[in-house]
Amino acid sequence: MYRFLLTPRWWGINIFVVLAIPFCIFMGSWQLGRFEDRVQDHESAKEQVAEQAADARGGADGRPLASLLPVDKETSGEQATATGRYGTQLLVPDRKLDDKQGFYVLTLLRTDDGKSLPVVRGWLPGDASAAKAPAAPKGKVTVTGALQASESPGSNGVSAAGGLPQGQLGAISSASLVNLVRDDVYDAWITLDKADSGMKAVPATAPNNTGLDLKAFQNLGYTGEWFVFAGFVLFMWFRLFRREAEVARDARLGLLTESQA
Repeated sequence: MYRFLLTPRWWGINIFVVLAIPFCIFMGSWQLGRFEDRVQDHESAKEQVAEQAADARGGADGRPLASLLPVDKETSGEQATATGRYGTQLLVPDRKLDDKQGFYVLTLLRTDDGKSLPVVRGWLPGDASAAKAPAAPKGKVTVTGALQASESPGSNGVSAAGGLPQGQLGAISSASLVNLVRDDVYDAWITLDKADSGMKAVPATAPNNTGLDLKAFQNLGYTGEWFVFAGFVLFMWFRLFRREAEVARDARLGLLTESQA
């Protein structure tokens, strides 16, 4: 009754099923592993940020900026120190703090090596206004704050909107600043532990690619898709097998019409 399984057609079908199901299970397991890795990175990043915030509150000494560059998952959030003179000041609008809308006050610190470091000196509520932003200290200063990687527009709450007024900046990054200032700019920035002139300090954020973002949930979605594919392959094999078995049974019993045969 099941001799049809020995035909070349069914040999091909069976080989496909034998290969497809383990492949789908492997790919689903791999995507699930990627999701679990992202969850672990997220938890580790939260712990890292909490520890670094505790260090900042405890007055931990910062390390020289040069020793922490380039910024990576290990150095992001570390306390960094830099010495120089404040120069160009910019505003970063549409930034929330404590569920309130406001803006960052960012001032470029020109260091002794001739490069400028973006320094977020604090946050103020309301619409971005140069009149509200306090002027930066004069003369040579040494600043200490949490080191952060350059931002990407459209991620982690960073606005992707263009056409900002003069003196405003959407994303804190060297790529965004290259057309606004003449100095070379570090591919990093710091947020002061203690904000200047009545502003609120901006807390450090977790390193890039460590949050439960869209990519993480895409991995979870792909996991489900691969396991569904495996089930679908098995379902279609069973459906084809049952139909062939019924045809073979009907042929054996002489129930097939000439057109069906």
